Amino acid sequence: MIVSHRDMVEGISFSGEAKNVLKKTLIGKNEGWEDYVMRYFEVGEGGYSPKHVHPWPHIVYILGGEGVIDIEGKEHGVKTGSYAFISSNLEHQFLNTGSDAFSFICIVPPEGD
Repeated sequence: MIVSHRDMVEGISFSGEAKNVLKKTLIGKNEGWEDYVMRYFEVGEGGYSPKHVHPWPHIVYILGGEGVIDIEGKEHGVKTGSYAFISSNLEHQFLNTGSDAFSFICIVPPEGD
């Protein structure tokens, strides 16, 4: 069992093909859940993830801010309360289009973390 807060988890910042992205792994194998990994992402103003493809699906729930999820070249505007299921092998990218942090939960199988 674990009860915690995202502020208690150390994050990893990304650079290179990504801009202004922070990732925190909240729940996964180290916390006792072998089947999936729940991660918190925060994309700062003007930030974005790299365009990428992988062989696993994932679920995303938007916690705050405004952004775009680009899936296979089609832009989907999202905001607090939006959610998405992104199937395996689809090229996708997350972009912050607002002035506040764009934050979301992303759940993937263990090989996706």
